[in-house]
Amino acid sequence: MFEEAAALGVLQVHLSGGEPGVRRDLVEITAAARSSGLYTNLITSGVGVTASTLERLVAAGLDHVQISIQDSEPDSADKIANYAGAFARKKALAGRLIALKIPLTINCVVHRANIDRITAMVELAVSLGASRVEIAHVQYYGWALRNRDSLMPTADQVPRAIKAVEGLRKRYHGKIVIDAVLPDYYARFPKPCVGGWGRRSLNVTPAGKVLPCHAAEVIPSLEFWRVQDHSLADIWSNSPAFKAFRGLSWMKEPCRNCERRDVDYGGCRCQAFMLTGDAAAADPVCHLSPHHADVVALAARQHDVPYSYRLNPRKADSNAPVG
Repeated sequence: MFEEAAALGVLQVHLSGGEPGVRRDLVEITAAARSSGLYTNLITSGVGVTASTLERLVAAGLDHVQISIQDSEPDSADKIANYAGAFARKKALAGRLIALKIPLTINCVVHRANIDRITAMVELAVSLGASRVEIAHVQYYGWALRNRDSLMPTADQVPRAIKAVEGLRKRYHGKIVIDAVLPDYYARFPKPCVGGWGRRSLNVTPAGKVLPCHAAEVIPSLEFWRVQDHSLADIWSNSPAFKAFRGLSWMKEPCRNCERRDVDYGGCRCQAFMLTGDAAAADPVCHLSPHHADVVALAARQHDVPYSYRLNPRKADSNAPVG
């Protein structure tokens, strides 16, 4: 599959999940990607990868690691992760990566419980030796959708966070790259779905299904082809799922004649489906959508209730309420 991807023009592979650290063949997967000439990036919770496995991954050709951190405060981070000691394990893994001279990105998973500590989280990333930090506001798919009322930031928190990020970029200019975007439910315009549906990337599941985006399976009408049955090139060009929302012809109003249709490509198809029941509708995040008022109402729903976790405590923190 990696050889086919390289021949197709793919440049990099992101080993993600769930938690890729639970794969017993993760080292072999990494070696196969590297041998195909692909840049390899491991996206991990940081609790499922041991020091010995990390050294084997580096020897296999791993190029970069991205570790998710749930908060700058250990007790809060462990609570969100639903894993006692997760924060300490993440810091230890980050330290080992720096010692091995592997580039590190810290992914700060942001929501109501920690959004006011963005400055502290970026400072933590700098102290850990990261070269990049991603302020990743929770996207409400999967398990995060079930916890949306508990995770949604308030209208007061969002502008404070934006101001904090602006200050941090000036403060750490030339020292660390800080990537951040507005949380979807507070944006005026939607973001292009993975750079546009079927335009720039693809996802392959452990079962071999190939998806235009990581959440595409929430749309029940889509037909996904598998790498066991078709080449990646065939899937990319001809599979029903990739052709469903590629380009502009599928669009309805107000997207069809919008001047931004070549910029955001109608926004997120999965979000459109989950909020309207119609995957071809305009992303309701857009202020031009007839369903935008629903998003405004959902953003105002903040209830401090206990998180609903996927699994029991002490499991890897890919089971956290933010998915």
